Amino acid sequence: MTKIRIKSRSEIEAMRRSGKAASTILQRIGEAVKPGVSTYELDQISRQTIKELGGISSFLGYQFPGHAPYPATICVSLNDQIVHGIPSKEVLLDGGDIVGIDTAIFLDGYHGDNAFTFPVGAIAPDARKLLDVTRVSLYRAIEAARPGNRLGDVCFALQNGAESYGFSPVRDFSGHGIGRKLHEEPQIPTYGDAGRGVRLMSGMVLAIEAMVNVGNSEARVLDDGWTAVTTDRSLSALFEHTVVILSDGPEILTDNNKLWGHKSKKEEILEDDNR
Repeated sequence: MTKIRIKSRSEIEAMRRSGKAASTILQRIGEAVKPGVSTYELDQISRQTIKELGGISSFLGYQFPGHAPYPATICVSLNDQIVHGIPSKEVLLDGGDIVGIDTAIFLDGYHGDNAFTFPVGAIAPDARKLLDVTRVSLYRAIEAARPGNRLGDVCFALQNGAESYGFSPVRDFSGHGIGRKLHEEPQIPTYGDAGRGVRLMSGMVLAIEAMVNVGNSEARVLDDGWTAVTTDRSLSALFEHTVVILSDGPEILTDNNKLWGHKSKKEEILEDDNR
């Protein structure tokens, strides 16, 4: 079993900086999301911001076994695309779309990773509900990331948050530990059993991802070797935060009030429960 790296105080402080940088990149991209903008243009904003911040893209050139190196600094997943969509000059955003943006930066020796699904103009009620449910599912999972809890508590929160509204958590991809490497142990599936799995400890840093489909949970990868889409062409949403577990609970390292709003995690959850 691969050991989970516990971060020191100095490492956590460094990851606060990389997390803040990652959230800045995502915010700037979000400010540019509107009909008629190409996904290539969004990647150019990411590249320029990473350069300004003095970091390196975590994604550009990244390679899984059997995959060609990833060719961009962001993943852009449009409508029925789940994750890993590749930016293109030919793909223009259209009013009513939803677009998931995943971006990460390597800064001062550590990675920060976050994702947000943006509405493009006015969107349909079912799309809005998907975004709301996926985002709240993420916050519920973050609330479960506390010392003494189990990894399964986090995974169960992701699954239950989606399924309680008749949606499906994506089972083919997962969140992950993060630090000096973009992908570290543990893997964090979007489904699981509460009370099972690794015991969570102060100093663990997790990139928790909520990935939810309106239809079934199944995915397939397109011929480009990267882009994953829903098999039933239903909408999919992605939200992600980098989170450190501290002695008194979770701290979101990629928090950004301008992007995510000023509501606390608990207020977000309560609002959802009272709907």
